[in-house]
Amino acid sequence: MFDVLITGGRIVDGTGATARHGNVAIRGGRIAAVGDVTGEAARTIDAAGKVVAPGFIDPHTHFDVQLLWDGAARPALEHGLTTIVPGNCSLSLAPLKAADRSRVVGMFQQIEEMPPEAFTEAFEWCWEDFAGYREAVARHLSINVAPLVGHSVIRLWVMGEAAQQRAATSDEIAAMQDLLRACLDAGAVGLSTSFVDIDENGRPVPSRFAQFAELDALCAVLGEWGGRMLQCVPEFYAVDLTIARIDQLAELSLRHGIPTTFSPLFDSTQAPDNAPRAIARVEEQFARGARVWPQMQTRPIDISFSLLRPSLFFARLPRWVRVLRQPLEARLASLTDPETVERMVADLGPDGGERMMGGLVVRGGDAAPQAYVGRTLSEIARERSQLPARALIDISLENGLDVAFLSGAQGHESTERIGPMLAHPLMHIGASDGGAHIASFATYGDTGYLFSEFVRKAGALTLEEAVRKITSETADIWGLKDRGRLQPGKAADVVVFDDRTIGRGEERAVFDLPGEGMRYVRDAVGIDAVLVNGEVAWAGGRYADARSGVFCN
Repeated sequence: MFDVLITGGRIVDGTGATARHGNVAIRGGRIAAVGDVTGEAARTIDAAGKVVAPGFIDPHTHFDVQLLWDGAARPALEHGLTTIVPGNCSLSLAPLKAADRSRVVGMFQQIEEMPPEAFTEAFEWCWEDFAGYREAVARHLSINVAPLVGHSVIRLWVMGEAAQQRAATSDEIAAMQDLLRACLDAGAVGLSTSFVDIDENGRPVPSRFAQFAELDALCAVLGEWGGRMLQCVPEFYAVDLTIARIDQLAELSLRHGIPTTFSPLFDSTQAPDNAPRAIARVEEQFARGARVWPQMQTRPIDISFSLLRPSLFFARLPRWVRVLRQPLEARLASLTDPETVERMVADLGPDGGERMMGGLVVRGGDAAPQAYVGRTLSEIARERSQLPARALIDISLENGLDVAFLSGAQGHESTERIGPMLAHPLMHIGASDGGAHIASFATYGDTGYLFSEFVRKAGALTLEEAVRKITSETADIWGLKDRGRLQPGKAADVVVFDDRTIGRGEERAVFDLPGEGMRYVRDAVGIDAVLVNGEVAWAGGRYADARSGVFCN
């Protein structure tokens, strides 16, 4: 007898093979049979007219803290994701000594835009080492987790405050190697590092103080473990520096026999040669035998913000960042201080923010005055006889700072350009940032957008190619041997969806974080059921009580 029998669907098995009609049988959390299979089952799922595919895999997320109170990483799971990779960008929540927690929380707040309440109100810190973190998360998982360990926290554990001051000694590098071995032994699938990020005080994160000898030594450990992944954030704002990092990653890949991946790779019509140049260099390095996988997201870059919270929209304006990172009372005092405001406006140049802020659109909801909703800040500023930056501050103050602004289509917006890049055989679909930047944009629905925009609308990929990209191809790149294919013996991670309607819902604000914190989310569209290791985790628009997620590597 089978545990689950999924009947009558179009099976897209993740390998790229042509879809075929048939059934999928599941027993003991594994795929038991695929195709012309019948038999008794404890539960039958009618998939007539629907696609049955392997669960989707997201290789770039920041659900590290959310998993401590939400084992489904909502709403990621309902979008068909059954395996996620947290711990990117040099940051993870372990290994982490108790004395260093506030320092790393500050980094998460700065880099990933997570509210402080997420770290203080929903769980108790009960671990320091990676094994302890894994144990804390594994208690209530509904989704599979393949975690990276962050270079910055490894450095901080070994070096303390010196991690953000200097290069490591040979003894310290050896200690980092031993610590990385312990993390890999406890279930980490690789190491993440960053060459760009800063902490809440504007200082480079610890990984940026590492010399090449340190990174090389850590990659040697990844090689010892059969070739585990190195993920990095390169200097994505400068294509020449990105290309230099591609070359460096290639050398590490060849020297130690490891896969490497960098994210993000953005495309912009303002710099149309950047992404193609990076891809061309990747092709050259793959031809040498290196494995350097660029990660590209599917969605355009849209950023929403209000002055209630810090936002990456102001990342290149240090004075604005400092003001908006203050507690609310101090922030309001700064925003009502004429001298401070004058300097903030001056920081935007002689146009008073017209170029940077004029195209902002006032969003609905929150406390936005209805007369302004849907209009550009430039238009509103002219009406008020103000410079755009001054209008933004004043409108916000007049409404308790609770006015949301949208900076839409800031890049990565051309379907005609992005489609062929996503279809490129060496392009790794990822960089979703799921779980991060939650008050700036919804990091959910990238998979649905892949099918709605690039399969149905643009035809840049076939259905089978798109499924392969986010299932078996991702599993192979990351060495997740049991995932990504509907084949007998593989883990029964399955998604049933309607390829005629799959997409993503409208971005909307919800207040479901610890402390009633706000984030933007998107609901799933066209997903019927999601199974994780053979158990139904989401179906009929509702989450189930399944706790079948595991740590996988």
